[in-house]
Amino acid sequence: MEIITGELIAKDIQQCDKIIEKLMPDIEKKNLKIAKDEKAIIDKVKAGLEANKAVRDLEWSGKEIETLNKHSFMTAKPVVYLVNIGKNEYIKKANKWLPKIAAWIKENGGGPMLPYSAEFESEVVDQAQSTDKEVRNKIATEMGAPSMINRIIGCGYKTLRLIHYFTAGADEVKCWTIRDGTRAPGAAGVIHTDFEKGFICAEVMKFTDLVEQGSEQ
Repeated sequence: MEIITGELIAKDIQQCDKIIEKLMPDIEKKNLKIAKDEKAIIDKVKAGLEANKAVRDLEWSGKEIETLNKHSFMTAKPVVYLVNIGKNEYIKKANKWLPKIAAWIKENGGGPMLPYSAEFESEVVDQAQSTDKEVRNKIATEMGAPSMINRIIGCGYKTLRLIHYFTAGADEVKCWTIRDGTRAPGAAGVIHTDFEKGFICAEVMKFTDLVEQGSEQ
């Protein structure tokens, strides 16, 4: 993990140098304030990286974040640590490396750590012969441990600040993924841009009320 993190930091430092190189003509020849402000932010990024700190672990103002989002630094992205261990170790919940990995993660910015076994999950899928979650969970329990697939997916959504919603018709139900905090017009635009442009209103109800009443009518 240290090697991977080091490589990502090195890549971001290279990107900082390229950004600064492009900004310098506007600073030296044109004395543009916007270029100076951006360089100050990139200098802060580079200083943090050279101190072995990921961009996501530094403190940023809203204005600085707008600038950072333009450049998509590798170490600005959220991280989920998936630790693949042996099938028997996963079932027994015993692996000598997990405490050390957890300690390293805590010392290096933190983040969710999910131990799982690719071998175990593969066998669950082979035996279940189904995409049904309940069937897979039943097979996994019979094999001695829970499946981690749903937790991995859920953790990925949460870490990326994504949520989903469903549309239902007579013939099919579809799931749509949006960023948490997206307003109703933007959510409609994921289906089709015309829905966002011509958005009028959204009718809101509690799911429990829908179940209790049996329909939208």
